[in-house]
Amino acid sequence: MEEHRCANCPIRAKYDEAPKSLTGRFWRWHIRFCPGWKKYVASLGEDELAPLKEKYNLP
Repeated sequence: MEEHRCANCPIRAKYDEAPKSLTGRFWRWHIRFCPGWKKYVASLGEDELAPLKEKYNLP
């Protein structure tokens, strides 16, 4: 299976540390249209996706 950079994204880590920081808000804005993020989310199984949806309040 291909490793996605989104799994270990340093900008995502910044969001986890401080969601309201400029970098955190940029990451949140960025994932709305990022093709890499969409591919990463689509590659996850339901057991991996459910915690992500809850943690980041994803649709």
